[in-house]
Amino acid sequence: MSSFKEKAKALLQQHETLITKKNAVKRDGNGIYDCYENPILTAEHAPVFWRYDLNEKTNPHLMERQGINAAFNSGAMYWNGKYILAVRVEGVDRKSFFAIAESPNGIDNFRFWDYPITMPETDRPDTNVYDMRLTNHEDGYIYGLFCTERKDLNHPNDTSAAEAQCGIARTKDLITWERLPDLVTYSGQQRNVVLHPEFIDGKYGLFTRPQDGFISVGAGGGIGWGLVDDMTRAEVKSEVIVDGKVYHTIKEVKNGQGPAPIKTAEGWLNLAHGVRNTAAGLRYVLYMFMTELERPWVVTHRPAGHFIAPHGAERVGDVSNVAFSNGWIANEKNEVFIYYASSDTRMHVATSTVEKLIDYCKNTPEDGLRSAASVAVRNELISANLQVMKDLV
Repeated sequence: MSSFKEKAKALLQQHETLITKKNAVKRDGNGIYDCYENPILTAEHAPVFWRYDLNEKTNPHLMERQGINAAFNSGAMYWNGKYILAVRVEGVDRKSFFAIAESPNGIDNFRFWDYPITMPETDRPDTNVYDMRLTNHEDGYIYGLFCTERKDLNHPNDTSAAEAQCGIARTKDLITWERLPDLVTYSGQQRNVVLHPEFIDGKYGLFTRPQDGFISVGAGGGIGWGLVDDMTRAEVKSEVIVDGKVYHTIKEVKNGQGPAPIKTAEGWLNLAHGVRNTAAGLRYVLYMFMTELERPWVVTHRPAGHFIAPHGAERVGDVSNVAFSNGWIANEKNEVFIYYASSDTRMHVATSTVEKLIDYCKNTPEDGLRSAASVAVRNELISANLQVMKDLV
């Protein structure tokens, strides 16, 4: 066997060893969810044949021809007994694309399908696409809502000026996608738009995130809600704020809906991200809230603080100090798989249950918005625990 073939075989074997590595629960937990020792997806999980030309004649030195920089911000769904991620894969050229990865158990052995998603374009081509939310809607389609980024033509001489809007596509098999016109709203740019899984009075419900600019939300007030008559010509004529930005909280700079909410007997579970500013730059964390069953835009419970924040090695990456999620899954056992990315670089999973997450949302105190209020509610916990502890000794 030639040296080239030996090296190619070694590359393929190393990749197979990586993607079949078992994942184990970390011992230290908080009772709300379990975290795992290893990321579930990284740039190295991308197939070797996506990155290398394996033909000795055209690539005699076995060089990586089309590098992958990151695998992160994945939409998710439980489909045909598999845990499916619609992964944002970023090449070293900074262009992102979507690719499906599937796992039999949701915590390891994620394997990319052979080909990335070939996403059709509109009359105005996307410069970049990313952060797809998957919704298996009751109308029978699987919808992918994602951010489409294009050059901001109002600033032709600024090569960093961009515009973000909501791209929409739908499918029945996750292979062939029908591209629909971009969402039309009247509140500037849009990011983090999420389709509610059920009809609301015969209409499609959308969580939105209105903003003035590509990065800064400006006057945008937080997570919005609007109704659409027809997803093939999606237009939100008015938006109300579901969950707004609040001074000196984890969401004082901006916030946005994560994945589509999970329906429970006691209301809808919602996962979102919040952003605050620090001396080291923006910090992204995840938080939860619950809304009414019949009115999914009305919040009933708001646990204070973050639900998941980047820790340890998760804080380091292309965009440091970021935890972001646009995908989670509740399976038939009411187990919940929370898929989150760290620092725009890699994917992780945390596992919980519907029961635990309802308990967390209903019984975690809300943010009192003042230090004195935080101390008062903590003192209540301490006082009650001191009484309980007498029976433990």
